Amino acid sequence: MQKTYSSPNAPPEEQAYSHAATSQGFVFTAGQVPVTPDGEMIDGNVTEQTHQIMENLEAILREAGATFDDVVRVTAYFSDIDDFEEMDEAYAEYFDGEYPARDVIEVANLPEGANMELVMIASLE
Repeated sequence: MQKTYSSPNAPPEEQAYSHAATSQGFVFTAGQVPVTPDGEMIDGNVTEQTHQIMENLEAILREAGATFDDVVRVTAYFSDIDDFEEMDEAYAEYFDGEYPARDVIEVANLPEGANMELVMIASLE
């Protein structure tokens, strides 16, 4: 059975989706772009944008009963793959050296004109 979650500490859901859903012992997050909980897009550098995305995801995971320690897979989308290295440095700060599996994909466009989006899957077991 699926259960959905929303966090007041992540950007508001203005369309037909939930921040996360759980099913069969896993948390599946919706993709997060660098938007504050107030709905403001972070136009700063890639490091600042990454920190905002990770803060959003941390709040969403917490709402569903998980932490970054529980994350088993990440998908990272970039409109410019050259931003990957800078994102990776900031992203690594949120893990203790045990990194989840990850895909990195360059795409033509992302929601709200963002240049990156991260999606996570975490295990509740």
